Amino acid sequence: SPGGGSDVFLRSMAPHLSRIMQATMIVENVEGGSGAKAMAQLARAKPDGSELYATTPTFIYTSLLSKPAASYHDLEPLVNIFYDPEVLFTATDSPYKSVKDVVEHARSGQGRWGAANPASLERQTMERLKQKAGVNPAVATFEGGGDMLINVLNHTLDMGVGELQEMRGQLDAGKIRLLGVVGDERMTQFPDVRTVKEQGIDLSVRKFRGLAGPKGMPRDLITRWEVAVRTLLDDPEYKKLYFADGLQPGFMPHDEYVAFMNTFGNDTATFLKESGVIRVVHHLHSHPG
Repeated sequence: SPGGGSDVFLRSMAPHLSRIMQATMIVENVEGGSGAKAMAQLARAKPDGSELYATTPTFIYTSLLSKPAASYHDLEPLVNIFYDPEVLFTATDSPYKSVKDVVEHARSGQGRWGAANPASLERQTMERLKQKAGVNPAVATFEGGGDMLINVLNHTLDMGVGELQEMRGQLDAGKIRLLGVVGDERMTQFPDVRTVKEQGIDLSVRKFRGLAGPKGMPRDLITRWEVAVRTLLDDPEYKKLYFADGLQPGFMPHDEYVAFMNTFGNDTATFLKESGVIRVVHHLHSHPG
């Protein structure tokens, strides 16, 4: 949808990609079913590279949680471009100064953590964090990042998880404190914020942003995109923009991206079954009206 993470990413990237590939890139917003309508449109498109789709973990969740006309299995992962770091945070006036502090509080049985959405990478991150740390806090989910943020600010939640863009306003206003990055490396803009691994919990997740096409794209076209995206990520003009947006370059060529997507899909399906999310959703779908 307009203003969403994928929309912002594509619109910021399009002019630079157009310049590098010497082709006009147009961003079209296809709303409906959390990407289901766009996936169906793409699955029917010609595999000539004229129509592509912005991939994020959402298109895997949408494929697994509903019965879309086309799923991620019907598309061809093309290349990955960025990682969008998942960040753990608390209110500035909370007593917690590190992830360890929040985990220790959860050991008392009083912990409450927040994720924006029940079927999301953020929720999956919190569930895996519980497993790795051996604690069992309540994980509350909301309709969106805004509601969750309010509950962190008013201390209903000890800790929330989200992306930098969502919390930027509160961060700049000094209302929230970053506790850790759930990734392999620290963020360029906040080099003092340690990764969760550095804080003794062996967990790292990757919120990816890339492109997929219809099945059957020719190899020479795929190679052209791989070369273009490498050039794009090194482009000084564009680099300033994506660093400001908190994006980390995460180039993955086609073959690697296909393998990554299969693993991510399988891991997500396992998580959704184990946490009971899939069973609940299918139950709802089997009673229309």
